[in-house]
Amino acid sequence: MRVPILNPKNPNQAFPSLEQALQEPDGLLAIGGCLSQQRLINAYRHGIFPWYDPHEPILWWSPDPRTVIFPQRLHISQSLRKTLRKNGYTVTIDQAFSRVIDACSKPRAKAAGTWISNDIKRAYNYMHKNGIAHSAEAWQDGELVGGLYGVAIGRVFFGESMFHTRTDASKVAFAKLVEQLLDWNYELIDCQVYNPHLASLGAEEISRTDFKALLDHLVPLPADPLAWQIP
Repeated sequence: MRVPILNPKNPNQAFPSLEQALQEPDGLLAIGGCLSQQRLINAYRHGIFPWYDPHEPILWWSPDPRTVIFPQRLHISQSLRKTLRKNGYTVTIDQAFSRVIDACSKPRAKAAGTWISNDIKRAYNYMHKNGIAHSAEAWQDGELVGGLYGVAIGRVFFGESMFHTRTDASKVAFAKLVEQLLDWNYELIDCQVYNPHLASLGAEEISRTDFKALLDHLVPLPADPLAWQIP
């Protein structure tokens, strides 16, 4: 089956229906297009996200099943609870977005490179300036040691990437962010694809059909009007 090619000069072009996504590789839906704010918002609203190597064209994905966390079901292990009680990390929101995405772009152990290219950084930093992309940061002794970033639309937070340089730092940042998201009336966190790290935090897999139904319901709903207005 041929994968549709998007026009890079038309950021308002509609994506193909999710049912057209390939089974192998799982969820590949379209190729090309651009990383404009309009295109990215349209993608997230419909359960689609970009992921590609820097030497490839832009690839758009909507895998089935989809990995999500319902904020009220966040799982905090005993070891993480102990770390939270020790209060060894200070967590902030939207205080170092560009530094978080830079840290997330660093190659990981056993990985040859990174998918977070300079184009991705520019696109998400632009969305952060416009109040759409957000970060949570974990600090220790004044040093940024963990964090994550993602996109917030309606009552859904679409997680993109996490990093840590000290034990449990990204988990602490995530746990504190989830606590805040609950206060702001968020009802769903998109984690995209399953991995053991996310599973340890309570991530679960749901069908793409169920995920799309949740988006159709939650994306149009307003979150708390004070959300992300962190002093």
